[in-house]
Parts: sequence; C-alpha cells; structure tokens
Amino acid sequence: MLLTILGCSGGLPGPDAAASGYLLEADGFRLVVDLGSGALAALQTRCDAFEVDALLLSRLCPDHCSDLTALTVLRRYHTHPPYDTTARRLPVHAPGEAPDRFARAYAENADELARTDLSDVFDFRPLDDGTIHIGPFEVVAARAGHGRAFGFRITAGAASLAYPALSPVLPLAAGVDLLLAEAGRTGCPVGSSATAAGVRKVLLTHIEPWTDPQTVLTHARAGFTGPVELARQGRSYRIG
Repeated sequence: MLLTILGCSGGLPGPDAAASGYLLEADGFRLVVDLGSGALAALQTRCDAFEVDALLLSRLCPDHCSDLTALTVLRRYHTHPPYDTTARRLPVHAPGEAPDRFARAYAENADELARTDLSDVFDFRPLDDGTIHIGPFEVVAARAGHGRAFGFRITAGAASLAYPALSPVLPLAAGVDLLLAEAGRTGCPVGSSATAAGVRKVLLTHIEPWTDPQTVLTHARAGFTGPVELARQGRSYRIG
C-alpha cells in the first residue's frame, strides 16, 4: 500500500498547503480519502483525476470535502474526458447527508439548488458502522462520538493503516502499521493513544496553520517510543 499526502493542513488550507486529502494506492487501484480545500490541485500533480477509482470521506466539513464541487466541474464539463463519466460514475463513500451537502455547496442560488443533483457523475454510497470493500481495500468504518464523522481502518493485503479522524484511536488502530493521526493543537493524546494501540508508526496530520508543528511533534514523541513524523504534502509513504 502506498500513501501520498495531498494535503494535511488542519481546519483550512495554509500558505502553499492544502487541507486534508490522502491518496492510497494498491494493486493499481486509487482510493482518495478526504478531498479538502486544495487537495484536488495536489492530486493532479500525482495522477489524472479521472484515474481515481473511488472517494472515501470521513466527514462533511469543508476542510475534508470541499473540493468535490471542483471535481464535479471536471467530471461534467471536461471537453474530452477519457470515458463517459455518467456511465462510469465515481463511487463516493461518505456520510449519508453527502448528496444534499454537495448540492448545496455546488448550487449558486435557491432556484439552482432545486434542480441540482450531482448523482449524474457520482455514485453516493452512505457509510455506516462496519466493513466495506473498495477495490483491494478492506475498510472498517466507525462513527465518531457525535455520529456525523467516521474513522477508518484500511487494509490491503498485509498492510494496514488507521485514520481515526474524530473517532477514538482504539480499537480502530490496534496493531496497525501506520496511524495517520489528526494531531490538533498539541498532539498530546496521540503518543499515549498510539502506545496503547500498539501501532508501529505515527504520522501527524491536520495541524492548523497557526500551530507550531514542531511543538506538536515534541508532545507526540513524549508519549510514544516508536517512530513519529509530521506528514508532508507531496510525500509518499510505503506501508507494510
């Protein structure tokens, strides 16, 4: 499994830094996890956006999903797409409110909203607690405490990654190769949670532009004796 960081800025994009977006590749299949502000531009430096096989969205906050509206423009109005995007709709695994959420984000006014339906180019598939299979990836989804966000445990063969998002680290991350942890302002709980989960490596993401990343890294390392790194936009990480 190969993980590429499309964006890792928390809450909003920062200077030359996209918000949350992650590209996972295995067996020739491309799965994008979250597509926040600026992530679509970063994705296009790695591959043709038409080559993405599926989207998986942890929640419907702008910093995790807003570039889906830009992707709509690409899939609807590209003058020479490589395939018929209405016949080959892109699967979007997301919280159940996604179709309405994106219609409201895409429409310019109330009149347009009344007739906006993005299901012509997207195949919305509502998430629930449990296991789904997306190409070669097995995804265990778990709701966060307030029920509107999901954390994921993603495996491909022997490789495993946990992206808890707003969910507790345990049990999703138990024994995984890589914990992709939203570190927030300090990273303090991340290290101790990673230790309790027995993860092999921690990658810190979703750090706000006004927060000192080195402080976050120092705090996370204080609670975890294994390798801890700051996620870097554009960098790829081999898992497993």
